[in-house]
Amino acid sequence: MFSLLSCSKREDFETSLLSYEKLDRASPDLWPEQLPGVVEFAASCKNPITNSPPKWMVELESEDIEMLKELGSLTTANLMEKVKGLQNLGYQLGLEESREMTRGKFLNILERPKK
Repeated sequence: MFSLLSCSKREDFETSLLSYEKLDRASPDLWPEQLPGVVEFAASCKNPITNSPPKWMVELESEDIEMLKELGSLTTANLMEKVKGLQNLGYQLGLEESREMTRGKFLNILERPKK
């Protein structure tokens, strides 16, 4: 379609597509916060960098930090293996718990004391 239009007509057409409307981006009605917490996060990023660790790292022990480093260094395949291993471990723990609950039922240790 554009190849059939002359150069001046094409420029006129492109100019007609421009919008000269000015939007006030400060208005909360026009630009509501899309994700809760983003404004606070952005404000915290503007603060000067301090030497104190983030809130989530304060409660971590050195073993936890080492594990995070180890998991962060794994390749995708190795990470998937680790996840599968954790799933298998969870399944095995579920089977063991089921056996112990059945054992407790047969030994009558789970019954409530009679008054």
